[in-house]
Amino acid sequence: MLLVDTSAWIEVFNNTDIGSKILPMIPEPQHCLVPTLVQFELIKWINRVRGPSQAKTALAFTQVCIVQPLDTQIAVTAAQIASEHKLSTADAIIYASARLTDTDLLTCDAHFNGLPGVIYIPKNNP
Repeated sequence: MLLVDTSAWIEVFNNTDIGSKILPMIPEPQHCLVPTLVQFELIKWINRVRGPSQAKTALAFTQVCIVQPLDTQIAVTAAQIASEHKLSTADAIIYASARLTDTDLLTCDAHFNGLPGVIYIPKNNP
């Protein structure tokens, strides 16, 4: 199973060179964990950049994946992770979601680089 971070999804939806490297790494929906926070960030971005029609399409895809709602266990773990690793609230929630399910996190965000269970693809990757 794999949790694909919003930053990686954005690269894919923008059809960047990095997105073309990420796309084959994205598992089938039944093996793709999508926290509700990633749904929120992704839909917010697509609505702003591409419009509501494409946002509905992206949301439909995420809904056939394993959707992980924010719960108390994730919130408590995220608070600890935010303090320990100096992550923002959203990033700590996403990382906690991955850690609590023993799922790797695929991301392009540098502040995750070096954390356990993270597959980091730098945005400036040649």
